[in-house]
Amino acid sequence: MKKQNLIIASLSLFLISLIPSSTNAQEIETNIGAMLAYGTEIENIGIGANAEFGIMDKLSISPSFIFYLPKETGPVKVNWFEVNANANYYFIQEEKFDVYGLGGLNYSSVKVSYDGSTLFGNDYSSSDGRFGLNLGGGAKLNLDSKITPFAELKYVIIDGGQLVLAAGVKFKI
Repeated sequence: MKKQNLIIASLSLFLISLIPSSTNAQEIETNIGAMLAYGTEIENIGIGANAEFGIMDKLSISPSFIFYLPKETGPVKVNWFEVNANANYYFIQEEKFDVYGLGGLNYSSVKVSYDGSTLFGNDYSSSDGRFGLNLGGGAKLNLDSKITPFAELKYVIIDGGQLVLAAGVKFKI
């Protein structure tokens, strides 16, 4: 019993030590933004929106949404979008430049439709949604204004996998 109490007390002290004792308002901030992305699986450009909510000195939560432009190859049309819930951990926080690693959850939805009116007279469509994991990193440039350019590279671990390169701007709120 004493050993269990010692383990619980040690674990509690460790968890409490993770809570920042002082916060710097400049490092913990809220941003919203827009981006362009390229996905290697769909092989197309996407447009997206993102946000970033600082929760600790070096940690933020960053949800995002990317809609890839519809891709048509003959009578086949592909629509693809993804929703992400990432956590960003800042390894380097300099005055003008920040570098972070990211990890999180991904939901990707793909709809494929076929216009068969030209050959067979029948139209077909199918859609599928999958959950995956995001692993990657990014960097942002801290300008003197409220605008922050950024770039990210992430790999979505999902059936078929997809490497996504994104760049855009975030606006400090």
